[in-house]
Amino acid sequence: MGRKSIVLCGFMGCGKSTIGSLLARKMGMAFVDMDSYIEKKEGKSVSEIFAQSGEEHFRMLEREAAKELAGKKGLVIATGGGTLTFRENVDTLRKSGSIVLLDLPVEAVEERLKYDTTRPLLARPDKSEVIRELYNKRLPLYREAADISVDASNSPMQVCMEIMSEL
Repeated sequence: MGRKSIVLCGFMGCGKSTIGSLLARKMGMAFVDMDSYIEKKEGKSVSEIFAQSGEEHFRMLEREAAKELAGKKGLVIATGGGTLTFRENVDTLRKSGSIVLLDLPVEAVEERLKYDTTRPLLARPDKSEVIRELYNKRLPLYREAADISVDASNSPMQVCMEIMSEL
């Protein structure tokens, strides 16, 4: 099957995993969550990798995963929040298909991540500040990387329909 992949990017909490698995089902494609892919390969959670080996090691694993996944066809790939902040990953994943930004205002992100305890970068008392700082740093990079951008504040089904009509 020579179908190009669809690479979803966006900030934490924008719905990459939810929308990705729904989109894959609707389009008859396989869904891969990059963080889960790395966790399976390493036999530990992203949080454990960060805690035991640091962010730099995780980013190296992420680069490897991007290369492996870019070599496959017909996938819907949910990237990690930081994946496409690195030019190398953007270039690698762009070869495999279209990059779609799930765009969500920072206020909506904060609301969705209010009770999140699973993300290593947010395990801090100043969570709101960290979210805004990272968001402001990452959003321009996502916009630069994306081939198309969709409003992720709609329902997952609406977002899928929009992506399908844009592609």
